[in-house]
Amino acid sequence: MSTEPETAEEAGPRTPDRPEVAPGQPDAPGEHHADGDDGTEADTQADGAREADGTTRTTEATQGTEADSADGERNSARTDTTAVAEVSEAEAELAAQRIERERIERRKAGKTSPIESGAKLSGKAADLLAAVRAVEGGEKPASTVFGDSDPAPRRPAPAPGHRPQPAPTPGAPASKTVEAVRGVLAEGGAPDALAPQVAAVLGEGADAVLRKDPWQLLRAGGVRPDQADGFARALLGAGCGPDDERRGRAVAVWLLEQAAVAGHTALELPVLSAALGRQGVPDPDAAVQSTLASGEALVFQDALEEPGAPARREEQPAGQRAERTTEPGGGPQDDEEGLPVRVLVGLERYALAEESLADGLARLVNSLPEEGEESWREAAREVSGAATELVRAVTVHGLVLHTGGEAARAEPAALLHAARTAGLRVFAACHTPDGCHRLAELLGGDAAEQLVGTVAGLLSGAEGPGRDAEGTLELDLLIVLDAPQLDVESAAALVESLPDGGRLVFSGDPSALWSAGPGRVFADLLGVRACPRIVSRTPAPGPIGELVSGIGAGELDQVAAPGKEIVIVPVRDAGEAVHRTVQLVADSVPRALGVPAGQTVVITPGHGGAAGTRALNAALKERLNPGPGQFGGFDPGDRIAYSPAPGRTMPGVVVKADIDGLHLSCTGAAVVVPRDRVAGSVRHGWALTAHQAVGTRWAAAVVVLPGDAVQALSRPWVYTAFGRALRHLSVVHGAEQALARAVAEVPAKPRTTRLQTLLRTQLLSSN
Repeated sequence: MSTEPETAEEAGPRTPDRPEVAPGQPDAPGEHHADGDDGTEADTQADGAREADGTTRTTEATQGTEADSADGERNSARTDTTAVAEVSEAEAELAAQRIERERIERRKAGKTSPIESGAKLSGKAADLLAAVRAVEGGEKPASTVFGDSDPAPRRPAPAPGHRPQPAPTPGAPASKTVEAVRGVLAEGGAPDALAPQVAAVLGEGADAVLRKDPWQLLRAGGVRPDQADGFARALLGAGCGPDDERRGRAVAVWLLEQAAVAGHTALELPVLSAALGRQGVPDPDAAVQSTLASGEALVFQDALEEPGAPARREEQPAGQRAERTTEPGGGPQDDEEGLPVRVLVGLERYALAEESLADGLARLVNSLPEEGEESWREAAREVSGAATELVRAVTVHGLVLHTGGEAARAEPAALLHAARTAGLRVFAACHTPDGCHRLAELLGGDAAEQLVGTVAGLLSGAEGPGRDAEGTLELDLLIVLDAPQLDVESAAALVESLPDGGRLVFSGDPSALWSAGPGRVFADLLGVRACPRIVSRTPAPGPIGELVSGIGAGELDQVAAPGKEIVIVPVRDAGEAVHRTVQLVADSVPRALGVPAGQTVVITPGHGGAAGTRALNAALKERLNPGPGQFGGFDPGDRIAYSPAPGRTMPGVVVKADIDGLHLSCTGAAVVVPRDRVAGSVRHGWALTAHQAVGTRWAAAVVVLPGDAVQALSRPWVYTAFGRALRHLSVVHGAEQALARAVAEVPAKPRTTRLQTLLRTQLLSSN
């Protein structure tokens, strides 16, 4: 590496101030904060994760949830009341995922012996309650409590021969409902800007729901329990208190939602109870019990087994899951065979997604057909070199995992080409459009673009093959690249879309950051070891590849960079970091390396702070594209980060704005963002977080490491941030020894999920 300090100017960059929020008032729409133990606040609109009790953890903020929605740093654009005729890709994707969740819920509703909900438990629920208490007391639970599941029905089929079109999303809440909610919010002293969101979440009659239970305000994004408490006191007066049952339920659900923002699909019961206590709930166990009885959350009892250990066949045959229970309890207990168990509480949507994913993977593993094997043998004969092992594994297995860095993408590309040449129906899905373009370049040929698309486009129906008469994708092989970026709901929707006998390859870099959404699908699959894992041995080229490979192994090595591929720029404080970053992007990198500013990305640990994306973007805009920001804070030529859905970021450029909205060019695709959605889904994009940048690469990257962000650093974060550079990497370094410590000692932050338990039950038992 080389060090190339630049001459610093005295004047520092302008840092926009953050608007204050009055105590007891909900934040502005799109602005999330986390309560820290010290009373400080951090931005968390899916771009900063928090612990279940609301305590900000900066490391988790970068690892778990630097999602991509804009957070209210700009004034909202004037709302255009004219409905937009065309359905965007984001709306289509969200609609497709919602339909998939509804289908999964209908499927689960058909299973035997559902848990009854209500203020008191009876029947099966009472039996389950007795069973859990028996487990806690060391006794043997009644054998009649736990029953097998019925087979899942197939999905309804669309009309044969028709490619499914993106479904429109439901319209905005009725203006009458919004106005009624606005009146209730005004009575409670809450910002009326929350009215559309609250009306959409609570539905028709939202005003009555809010009057009856003011803590339902917590369902609106960015509202904290202390703010909901102030709202409730204004509406109910002396009729509310910390021990109110409604408050306990609402806070419990809020904590589970915040856990999902941090990447967890469930929480261990002691963790949830402790978090409730820290939020001022006097009886956490009663609050959990009330939440479960009302059906707002589910509780599970999972056996704790050693990683890789087979499921107990006599107790857990194929298709049977860890059982749901209905009673809070302590930590891990012992079941009737002496094995420890843990009690988890989670929201239904993520529980259903994990169970559906495990079901679908087991179906693929067990449904390989006898016919068509000659085509796969022919595909295997077409391949030589590094991809041979991958192709041979796919020939005989329905589910295969492939790991490797950027250079390893050539192996899935070779598999895709060989399978298509053999006459098989194939498709590859990537996390970002840039990833699709890079894969298509490896494939070559005019038809390459037809074989590659994004995961979001495949799920929405905008990309990929059509569907057959049973509603499944017309594919023999699906390859999913950037697999660590798959959240559990997207993964479940993909797997459920594959036909019996189809083959699935998950390919990705296990050293990279996990998904912005809940779950850690790829890591859980690797941990179960129930299917072949092909490890690529293709080395990463060049000095940057050598540096990033070492970081993945926990070593921050000195790397020779004779062509200034890697430059370290030391700084003393955040102000100097912003100044040096602007110099590098606007002057040093273009002058020394010939890389224009438009092909350079800036990556920093978070959105807030003196060297976060807000401060950096303000300084970079002032230098590179100054303007009044007449279109909701944007001008033509501004670089932006468009977030059509949580966990997805599309870098682009502002083209123009008109009555239809803000016109963007995102990786060559024209996108129109309606005026009323600009403030919530578009932010300036010269500087990004690592989660926003994952899946995309630029000619040059400037990674900013201010001294006040050392707690945000981890090995996956550094690995991902440094790996965004193709030709040149500049590190604006103010973290001193914290960088080396993060690489050597700070792995990915753990996430609580149930997928490994379900996969061991489904896959290992079936094998």
